Amino acid sequence: MKKLFAFVAVIGMLTFGASGFAVAQDQTNSDTATTVQSDSAAVDTTAQAVTAPAQQQEQQSGGEEGGVLLKQIKAKFIEGGAGFMGSILLTLIFGLALAIERIIYLNLATTNTDKLLQKVEDALESGGVEAAKEVCRNTRGPVASIFYQGLDRAHEGVDMAEKSVIAYGSVQMGLLEKNLSWISLFIAIAPMLGFMGTVIGMIDAFDKIQVAGTVSAQLVAGGIKVALITTVSGLIVAIILQIFYNYILSKIDSITVQMEDASISLIDLLVKYNAKNK
Repeated sequence: MKKLFAFVAVIGMLTFGASGFAVAQDQTNSDTATTVQSDSAAVDTTAQAVTAPAQQQEQQSGGEEGGVLLKQIKAKFIEGGAGFMGSILLTLIFGLALAIERIIYLNLATTNTDKLLQKVEDALESGGVEAAKEVCRNTRGPVASIFYQGLDRAHEGVDMAEKSVIAYGSVQMGLLEKNLSWISLFIAIAPMLGFMGTVIGMIDAFDKIQVAGTVSAQLVAGGIKVALITTVSGLIVAIILQIFYNYILSKIDSITVQMEDASISLIDLLVKYNAKNK
């Protein structure tokens, strides 16, 4: 019995020691993991702390650059003289207003001519000329308006319908080219105002030389600087308006080609319709 109790006591001591070792090892591992996590968190916090000021510095530098550019533009505008620089600025504003109005009008005037022709053809087959006119009435754009005028004279014959289409096509062309002459005028005026400022700046420089009696770079520099600022401003405005003007012209040419092709197709549809109804 004593040997049995001694054996049991030895087994218990061994088991208790193993469990204590396991618990100690688990605590050591958990402490190590906690230490690693805290170290990684510290590294992330340090990286964020380093990155955030850099990002803020970039944003501030970008804002400062924009502010500096705006200040430079204002300074050059004031140096150029309120009279001529204000006139050039008004030229830019009015020219851009007319150009944007034309671009919006031309985009709204653009239609899918193939789809419109298909609808008109289906309406002619199903409901006749009146149904086709209703389709054109409910469609926006110059092509639909030309179709309506041609269909409205279709009862007088194909020749009269063709003449009506040609005549109303000229009217639509006039509407498409509306205000283009004003835009071209502003394109021509802007550099002229700049050159006029240049001439006046040079005259002012020579007046100062005449009053001083001597040629000094400081006297001449002011007038020449004003002259160059007004010239550059006028040329920049003319370039901007010229880009918009050319875009508008290309858009008008595209719509004109669509109108001509669609008009020919409409006359062909009317010829087929009249041949079926004879």
